[in-house]
Amino acid sequence: MSRRPHAQILEATRRALDAEPDATGALTRAVEILKSAVSDYTWVGIYLLDGDELVLGPYVGKPSPHTRIPLGRGICGAAATEKATIIVDDVNADARYLACSIETKSEIVVPIMRDSEVLGEIDIDSDRPAAFGPDDRTLLESVAALLVSRLDSRRA
Repeated sequence: MSRRPHAQILEATRRALDAEPDATGALTRAVEILKSAVSDYTWVGIYLLDGDELVLGPYVGKPSPHTRIPLGRGICGAAATEKATIIVDDVNADARYLACSIETKSEIVVPIMRDSEVLGEIDIDSDRPAAFGPDDRTLLESVAALLVSRLDSRRA
């Protein structure tokens, strides 16, 4: 697995977020950095909460048929409802999985939260089974924390 060090990815993300004048550009740069930094990250996207649905925002990878996901539906909807990171080692063994690509084998979904409020989430698929571990969780939860201020600025 090819990956830049955790601290280097976080710093690159922080610099990119600071440099981007608008929230959409910042979110786009964040997904681009994550996708390029870790070779096992096949699809990287951000969903934003809009009422009772998650709406697909910036992403890098193949187009997804799931541009709107109701809360509680799929792994993305479950993560938002549970307000917790979900790692699925084998998407074909998880009944919640909403198929996007036949190549996808594993997924991690990390809520972007301000206090106890879900603002959105980072969703990453991999073509490798069990591609996500504790380091990915730590990295992505740290990136999610960085994104909160940019999502707050969108609402202003």
